Amino acid sequence: MPTLAEVLARQTRDGELYRVLPDGRLRCYACGHCCPLPDGAVGVCKVRFNENGRLRVPWGYVGGVQCDPIEKKPFFHAYPGALAYSFGMLGCDLHCGYCQNWVTSQALRDPAAVAPPLLAAPADLVRDALRQQASVMVSTYNEPLITSEWAVAVFKEAKAAGLVTGYVSNGNGTPEVLEYIRPWVDLYKVDLKSFDDRHYRELGGRLAPTLDTIRRLEAMAFWVEIVTLLIPGFNDSADEIARLTAFIASVSPDIPWHVTAFHGDYKMTGPHNTTADMLADAAAIGRASGLRYIYAGNLPGRVGDLENTRCAACGDVLIARYGYHIQDYRLTPDGRCPSCAAKVPGRWTTGFAGQIASRPFKTRIQHSEFRI
Repeated sequence: MPTLAEVLARQTRDGELYRVLPDGRLRCYACGHCCPLPDGAVGVCKVRFNENGRLRVPWGYVGGVQCDPIEKKPFFHAYPGALAYSFGMLGCDLHCGYCQNWVTSQALRDPAAVAPPLLAAPADLVRDALRQQASVMVSTYNEPLITSEWAVAVFKEAKAAGLVTGYVSNGNGTPEVLEYIRPWVDLYKVDLKSFDDRHYRELGGRLAPTLDTIRRLEAMAFWVEIVTLLIPGFNDSADEIARLTAFIASVSPDIPWHVTAFHGDYKMTGPHNTTADMLADAAAIGRASGLRYIYAGNLPGRVGDLENTRCAACGDVLIARYGYHIQDYRLTPDGRCPSCAAKVPGRWTTGFAGQIASRPFKTRIQHSEFRI
């Protein structure tokens, strides 16, 4: 029986995000590690490799497909109520001990992670998304930056079909990869895991490339939302939260910040679960830093008003939520507060057309259409 790595090595094509170094190695620019790969070497991500002087990259499969409410990604200021057709591949450039998607992200590192790849073509995925009535396609579940050539191929088909596109990412990017995906990606969620480089190195990355990516995403006019999973004893000190939220506000006070509750998962089961009071305290620090749109996640119905979108000018509730469910929608067709006419930053439709699903569901593509 071939190993998973051997199976995936067959599902590759020549990549584009690299340059040849003077000594013949290939410098990969898909993520912030910028791996210099001699012949036969595999990158930190475990899925991009140098084969006889050619960079081989993942192609032609998915590690998972699911239909999610867009609020789950989470995007709260982009097409509320939309169905997000979500797909991923395998592998990651980080190795977070608390990863909720470890079955796909750590499939090349952890023998316990079993996520058989499914053969797929971009047109097939888009056709299935349209069949499910999705209006958004999102690359997620593993780190999309390391499979950007594949995502761009899918998103070219998606854009031609009129779909919005997005990345759900750790943000460990490079200027080269952001320029590469910019024509094809509309929405970008960054998981800002900490504001301490030491913590980032424990997860297999560095803080600086993530901060640079956030600055560049805003400057390049992606729609950006940021998530921080609040982990007791890891990144929940008042000082760290203050520095993290002050940084986001310095990029733009209009970037929505989602502070979400940790629960034990994968290899990190020691810390206590995050409480609603902890999320409220973090939100208060974020407000003091100047952020205008702060949301608390993973504890539906227990975080008071922190699931709702309020007008930053007059305070009126514009979108009321319970978890991923839209309970009320009051934005005007041009994305303004109906009470004071203040513009609300985001990507809005001309009206709320209802919500197809307020919880995730599997699509038939997982079970019948594609196999390796």
